[in-house]
Amino acid sequence: MPYAVFETEHRVRPDDIDMFHHVHNSKYFDYVLAARYEQMDTCYGMSMESFITKGFGWVVRAVQMDFKRPLAMGDYFLVKTGIETIDERGCRVHFSISNKATKKICCDGWFDFSMIEVATGKAVKLPAHVIKHYQM
Repeated sequence: MPYAVFETEHRVRPDDIDMFHHVHNSKYFDYVLAARYEQMDTCYGMSMESFITKGFGWVVRAVQMDFKRPLAMGDYFLVKTGIETIDERGCRVHFSISNKATKKICCDGWFDFSMIEVATGKAVKLPAHVIKHYQM
């Protein structure tokens, strides 16, 4: 089943820059999480807060990132994300981060997310209605 892909625009800030004058690799992780946070609310209509109020949350279980070229101070960039797979154990979200001006991919890869019960911190099965909702 095909899943929707969403795009969020951001800009490199001064505190993202490392001693080599480009974005530090750890910031790419933050960029994807920030885009997903926004997209959960604006694109999927299921905000992180809505999960939290029900006692659930999403956590990163595994990540694969392939760095291709750097972003620099002031660059505008696009974060595209989309669910690759989803089942009762969690979901894999593919992403790409591209420089808006050059349209070249700077980093791509995937995140595996699991749903947890906030009170216990333990993984729980995704309800069928959540899986169905994300199949857009």
